[in-house]
Amino acid sequence: MLIIAERINASRKYIAQAISSENIDFIRNEAKAQDQAGADYIDVNAGVFVGEETERLKWLIEVVQEVTELPLCIDSPDLKVIREALPLVKKTPMINSITLEPTRLEGILPLVAEYKTKVIGLCQSEDTMAETIEDKIKLAGQLVEKVTAAGVPIDDLYIDSLLYPLSANTKSALATLEAIEQIMKEFPGVHTTCGLTNVSYGLPDRKLVNRTFLVSAITRGLDSAILDPTDKQIYKALKAALTVIGKDDYCLEYISAFREGRFE
Repeated sequence: MLIIAERINASRKYIAQAISSENIDFIRNEAKAQDQAGADYIDVNAGVFVGEETERLKWLIEVVQEVTELPLCIDSPDLKVIREALPLVKKTPMINSITLEPTRLEGILPLVAEYKTKVIGLCQSEDTMAETIEDKIKLAGQLVEKVTAAGVPIDDLYIDSLLYPLSANTKSALATLEAIEQIMKEFPGVHTTCGLTNVSYGLPDRKLVNRTFLVSAITRGLDSAILDPTDKQIYKALKAALTVIGKDDYCLEYISAFREGRFE
């Protein structure tokens, strides 16, 4: 299960403040905490700084890479920002994200192929934000076709079938669960991911909803998630779910995480 750590995102007010004031120690501590909590990639996002995003993201990348050897997930809605950021990364990154919108697809895919990155593909086109099971699977198939035709291995594609808040769409979680299961069956070798905390937006006790969805999704085949690894309740639910479905031989990862104090 690949964990993409979500905390260094300028949409969080305290992160935006730290970036704006160039609080190096604060960002370093965020990066180290996520690394030590079990992340596989660290997402870096400076998207709220319109007109300054390139320089802010470059600064973030440099600061984070000073304290962790984990690869980064370069997260930006701006193609130019991603293009400028990629040469700065020390390890092969992930790009967050592509869609089926022609400008985004045609701009990002050559970078994915050139830098041999992993990439998150959103089930979104110019006229569709996939909500139904059928739309999610249809757009996932189109993503697989476009990405592999560009010479990118299917193993480098992480499909996000779009998870909407239950507070706005009570059918979203179930549709996403069904889509994950079918996508993993229909397109062997592809991966699935999601922005986990989207599911609970607007609800009380959000962490309970997040954990419940994550465990359900893992049983359907989800093999990646964008989440907060420092949330130990989430982390141990993830490890327990992988053990229960037989993806942790002899429960070694579960036991190791427990012994390392990651459940406390």
